[in-house]
Amino acid sequence: MLTLRPRPTLARSIGLPVLALALPLFVTVTWVLRPPGPIALTAAVAGALVFLGLVALTLHRYRRTRIEVSRLGLVECGFFGRVQRVPREDVAGVLRIDTYRGDTLETVHQLFVVDREGRCLVRMRGTFWDDASMEAVATALGAGQAVRNEPVTLSELRRTDPGLLYWFEGRGLPQN
Repeated sequence: MLTLRPRPTLARSIGLPVLALALPLFVTVTWVLRPPGPIALTAAVAGALVFLGLVALTLHRYRRTRIEVSRLGLVECGFFGRVQRVPREDVAGVLRIDTYRGDTLETVHQLFVVDREGRCLVRMRGTFWDDASMEAVATALGAGQAVRNEPVTLSELRRTDPGLLYWFEGRGLPQN
């Protein structure tokens, strides 16, 4: 069995900015609640405990996020607790696409494990998964691979392959 985890640098690249934003917030709340009496101290301790609890929960969720590939198929354990099992016989192929990130020229690699109707069974975005992990999943599944050489925008992907996108990505502004 092959077990893959998201990029290890992701926790640092998201966690440090959150900490950098939370620290001034705590300082401001402490400053506003001056003089520091028992109510202010209780509020500060409660806020710090809630923040530390959310950090611990986030780290726990991040550490349990994984994709496992075996001879029977694929299991994706997502960040929000969803466990998705995909039997090998449901996999028709693997599609690799580069998509533009927002309104920039920067692209991100994406790997889609698709069924016979072209619907996405599992999606690996380059923001979270490195190229070696995507290659390992594609190789371990042994399904046919298709690579699109030209990057596409989200709206182009929505128009050509709506079955690949999450439900919230398929709802764009009305096209003229």
